[in-house]
Amino acid sequence: MSRIHEAFSHGKAFIPFITCGDPDLATTAKVVRAAVKAGADLVELGIPFSDPTAEGPVIQGANLRALSGGVTTDQIFELVKDLRTDVSVPMVFMTYANVVYSYGTERFAQMCAQTGIDGIILPDVPFEEKGDFAPVCAQYGIDLISLIAPTSENRIAMIAKEAAGFIYVVSSLGVTGVRSEITTDIASIVKVIRENTDVPCAVGFGISTPEQAAKMAGLSDGAIVGSAIIRLLEQYGKDAAEPVEEYVRAMKEAVASAS
Repeated sequence: MSRIHEAFSHGKAFIPFITCGDPDLATTAKVVRAAVKAGADLVELGIPFSDPTAEGPVIQGANLRALSGGVTTDQIFELVKDLRTDVSVPMVFMTYANVVYSYGTERFAQMCAQTGIDGIILPDVPFEEKGDFAPVCAQYGIDLISLIAPTSENRIAMIAKEAAGFIYVVSSLGVTGVRSEITTDIASIVKVIRENTDVPCAVGFGISTPEQAAKMAGLSDGAIVGSAIIRLLEQYGKDAAEPVEEYVRAMKEAVASAS
């Protein structure tokens, strides 16, 4: 069983997203450890990119803050290496094809394997184009995590059949960000996924409250939250670890109650 699969084997999973280097890498390290202490089952680490097309204004802001602080992909690999001295939950990168290409796809996958990254999410790579990355990831034991959106419709079964790690179910059309309500029929998307694979699926995009997290986890295997956590980082800066820990604890409790 892959480490990612294992993260979903103890009930519903809570997955926080944290942009590396916002406001600096030392804070990122503290925040990741705080989130894990509070019960995060898996952590998504964002590698900042200058044109993050899937992101709303909150996470775009985090990308810009991190990049203006001079964060590099090599420094982020060093961060992961440091986190792996005491963090045992799965960690996955969320970034963009350009970041991987410019680093060198094989070198990137190799570094993921060496430092202890379990998977990669590339929101700008359509299923039909994953051949540029999937074989190299597989070679190094890294899960290339598929996204399924409300627009995937007749492609859901096809994507699910080839999925690895977990499936990221995009709750809403558009970009990431906090939403007052999620109106997509998640249950019917999950039904098709479950008919085609036993790879777990978690819902992200737009979840910010414990109620939303519990509802989405009730329909799937877990909930992913990014913008609401990034807002805390924006608000508290280098002192964000404690507020993030409190927030993650509340969200994890809500998600666990959906089991």
